[in-house]
Amino acid sequence: MSESNSLLEQVDQVKTRVAKVLELAKSLGADGAEVAMSRQQGLSVSTRLGDVENVEFTNDGALGITVYQDGRKGSASTADLSEAALAKSVQAAVDIAKYTSVDDCAGLADKELLAMDPLDLDLYHPHEMSTDQAIAIAKECEDAGLGFDKRITNSDGATLASFEGFKVYGNSHGQLVGYPSSRHSLSCVMIASDGDDMQRDYAYTVNRDFAGLVDGKTIGEQASEEVLSRLNSHKLSTAKVPVMFRADIANTIFGHFIAANSGGNLYRKSSFLVDALGQEIFPEFLSIHERPHLAKALASSPFDSEGVKTTDRDIIVNGQLQSYLLTSYSARKLGLSTTGHAGGIHNWLVTANGGDFDAMLKQLGTGLLVTELMGQGVNVVNGDYSRGAAGFWVENGKIAYPVSEITIAGNLKDMFKGLVAVGSDTDMKGSIRTGSLLIDEMQVAGN
Repeated sequence: MSESNSLLEQVDQVKTRVAKVLELAKSLGADGAEVAMSRQQGLSVSTRLGDVENVEFTNDGALGITVYQDGRKGSASTADLSEAALAKSVQAAVDIAKYTSVDDCAGLADKELLAMDPLDLDLYHPHEMSTDQAIAIAKECEDAGLGFDKRITNSDGATLASFEGFKVYGNSHGQLVGYPSSRHSLSCVMIASDGDDMQRDYAYTVNRDFAGLVDGKTIGEQASEEVLSRLNSHKLSTAKVPVMFRADIANTIFGHFIAANSGGNLYRKSSFLVDALGQEIFPEFLSIHERPHLAKALASSPFDSEGVKTTDRDIIVNGQLQSYLLTSYSARKLGLSTTGHAGGIHNWLVTANGGDFDAMLKQLGTGLLVTELMGQGVNVVNGDYSRGAAGFWVENGKIAYPVSEITIAGNLKDMFKGLVAVGSDTDMKGSIRTGSLLIDEMQVAGN
């Protein structure tokens, strides 16, 4: 309880400092100002082959100040919260603003859109734990993986991390808000060998609440199961085949959609989704609902990084694009209103129509199941997509053998339209909650 109180006290102390910074900016002639500070503190321990490899205590953060003066913008930051350092940072921001170009689209978010009294979303679940206790959990996790099968010949270790922190934001519209949050995770990386073949894979769990983590023994065993399934992988001949992205990497496909649908790329005309509002981007069965206020969720937030109140929003309805992802600046560039996406998205829920993992494999029939992606060969200007991949060849709805050293290629526009099914095997470990994705056809290059 004492740690909990101390963090909440820090939030109040920082709010006081932020209010002073805003007053100082006004006294120096700024006609608008905003101040943001985030702090993170916690513990991370790693073990490898039974030995403690790393123990790291974190306690860091910085305060950023942005001032607006006659259409000009200046920014500065400091990790020192003393009055002298804060005054120096404000002065630096004001001085910088004198030399920047006038930009009519710069400035604070509109006052009526701000979260003046933000919701409590139950994001703060601190967990008191000694270094010895953290090491014991990491060791248990790694030991479970190493002892799972004689073909597990090495380890890249297990890592337990437990962090808590806060965000505070204030501006000259009179907004001064903040909230604490926590995040705990446990991961394990195993290496397996069979003859000359060696593979590496991992498993992890993450939650706002430490009690919500999957236990260490299970994570270690999952890492071993993953890596063992990849031994003795094959290459594939080049062909066009149906491709299924397993749920834990399916979110990357929607990640490319996010990039293409973001205001910065749209107003620069560097996206294949320019002027796509109202158009059918995905098949009719698919909808994406954003729900920023889910209790305890990893991507929940009562306001975005500009202080704009987050709201439930339908991004895709029956395949049609309903909303861009805009900050105040990009919205003004486009003649629209911010959607509260400064800093990212908030809990996307993708509708499922394809049943569980086994049902999705049956629908795939014969084709490629992708479980790992490598490289960054994606162009959101024209939608071209090409990435290294590994996974499994599937025949008649059953996994036949692992495959590696292949490349999958297509175009995002065709991939989005070619979605056949979304599984109910929803992965909950990120900001995009989606099941496995089945795409009708992609180019697979191997031998």
